[in-house]
Amino acid sequence: MNSPVAPLDHAACERARLARDPRFDGRFFIAVRTTGIFCRTICPVRLPRPENVQFFPSAAAAAEQGYRPCLRCRPELAPDNPYWPQHPPLLQAALALIDEGALDRGSVSALACKLGISDRHLRRLFMHQLGTSPNAVALTRRTLFAKRLISDSSMPMQDIALAAGFSSVRRFNAAFQRVYKLSPSQIRRQHAPAHSGYSLKLRYRSPLDWTALREFLARRAIDGIECLHGETYSRSFAWAGQAGHVSLQHDARGQCFVLTLSHPHSDALYPAVQRARQLLDLDAAPVDIASHLARDALLAPAVEAHRGLRVPGCWDRFELCVRAVLGQQVSVAAARTLTQRLVERCAHRLPDASCTPRLLFPDAASILATPLDQLGLTGQRVTTLKALAQAVSSGQLDLDNGHADEIDSQLDSLPGIGPWTRAYIRLRAFKHPDAFPAGDIVLRKALGDGAPLSAHEAEVRSQCWQPWRAYAVMTLWQHASDQQARTNT
Repeated sequence: MNSPVAPLDHAACERARLARDPRFDGRFFIAVRTTGIFCRTICPVRLPRPENVQFFPSAAAAAEQGYRPCLRCRPELAPDNPYWPQHPPLLQAALALIDEGALDRGSVSALACKLGISDRHLRRLFMHQLGTSPNAVALTRRTLFAKRLISDSSMPMQDIALAAGFSSVRRFNAAFQRVYKLSPSQIRRQHAPAHSGYSLKLRYRSPLDWTALREFLARRAIDGIECLHGETYSRSFAWAGQAGHVSLQHDARGQCFVLTLSHPHSDALYPAVQRARQLLDLDAAPVDIASHLARDALLAPAVEAHRGLRVPGCWDRFELCVRAVLGQQVSVAAARTLTQRLVERCAHRLPDASCTPRLLFPDAASILATPLDQLGLTGQRVTTLKALAQAVSSGQLDLDNGHADEIDSQLDSLPGIGPWTRAYIRLRAFKHPDAFPAGDIVLRKALGDGAPLSAHEAEVRSQCWQPWRAYAVMTLWQHASDQQARTNT
C-alpha cells in the first residue's frame, strides 16, 4: 500500500494515546497488532505496549488493513475527522459526496465524473491522502453507522440495512462479517439496546458555544418549520416526497446532541444525521481553530469570550441559497420576515408519517409556480429567485452533486448573485472553513474600527486568519451582536 502524502505525527499520536486525550477523538485511530482491534484515543482498556501500536488517519484505513472496531470504545461514536484545509479541494468534495450517499448506489467512476476527474486519479488521491480507497471509506462509514443503530436502537435489521445505505440485507451481513468478524445478530445479542424506541447521539469535540449557536438559529427560525425551545432545535423537512420531523436536543454533560426522527422511510435517517452534523458544525476542532485565531489581537478577546464558537451550516442547500438572496442588503430581522412571507405564500406541504400535511420550506418547483409580487421584494430579488429556482428545477444547477468551485461559478452566472451571496453560500451551505464574504458591512466596520474598510482591504487584512477565516467571520459577527446587545440594554 502506498504511504499517505501527509503521514501522521507518530510522536504526537503516541502522546495523545498515553493521555487518552479527548481532543484527538476521531482525528486518528489506534490499531493493536496483537489483538487485531482498532480503538479511539479515549478507549478505557489497558494501554498496549508502544511496539504493538499502529496509527491510522481514518477508521476505513484501519479496517482496510484487517483490523476490526473495538466493541468497548465503539469507534462509530467518535466525532468525524474534520476535512482539514491541507487536504486537496477535490478530496474534500469527494468526501462530502460520499457522506451524502454518492457511493451507496453509485460507482467510483460516476463519483469521479461528477468531480471532473478520472476514477484512477480519484483512487490515487484517496490512497495518498487517507491510505484507503473511496469504496472502503463508504463501506466503513455505512457499517459503523449501522453498528450504532444495532446497539442504540430496536430497529429491525432490515430497516437498519436500508437506513445505513446497503442495497440488500445480504450485503449488509457480508459487510459486518468483513469489518467486525461478527454478524449483526451476534452484535445485538452482545450489546442489546437499553431502551425501546429510537434515539441517536451525535457527539462533538468540546468546547461548544451552544448559547451563541442557538441564538444564531433562533434569530433566523421560520415559524411553522423550525422551533427552538430550551435546549432543543427541531424542524420539518422533505425526503423522498414525504415530510418528516427531526429534533436535536443538546446534552452538555454528554457532549452530544440527541437526535430523534419521524419519517415514513428509514433511509431518511442517514442523510438526516449528516445534515444535522453540518447544521450544528459538530465535526469542528475548536481548540485548534481558537489557538490559531487568538494570535490576532483583534480577535483574541472575542475568541476567549465565545470558546467553541461554531459556523452554523444548513439543512438544505437550496433553502440556504434562497435565504442568502433574501438576506442581501437587509438586516437579519428583515430577511427573516421576507423568508416567512415566502414560505406562507408558497404554502408547500407534504404528508408526514401520519398522513397529515406538514408545512415545508418551498422547493424550486413551488417558487417557480408561485407569484412573488407584494411580498416586499424588489423586482431584482424576484428575478434572482426565479432564475435560481429555474436552474435547480431544470438540472442546470445541482447543488447536492458537484464540486463547490463549479457550483460557485454556476451561481455567478445567475442574475443578482454577487460575491457576498456566493461567499455566504460557500460559508454555510458548503462549510468551507476559509470562506470570507469580504464585502460584508459588519466585517468591514469591525476591521476598520468603525470606519469601514473596502472589500479589498478586508480581504488583505483577513489573510492571517487562513485557513479558518469562516470561523473568524463568525467571531466578528458574534462580537458585533454582543456589542449591539449591550447598547440596547
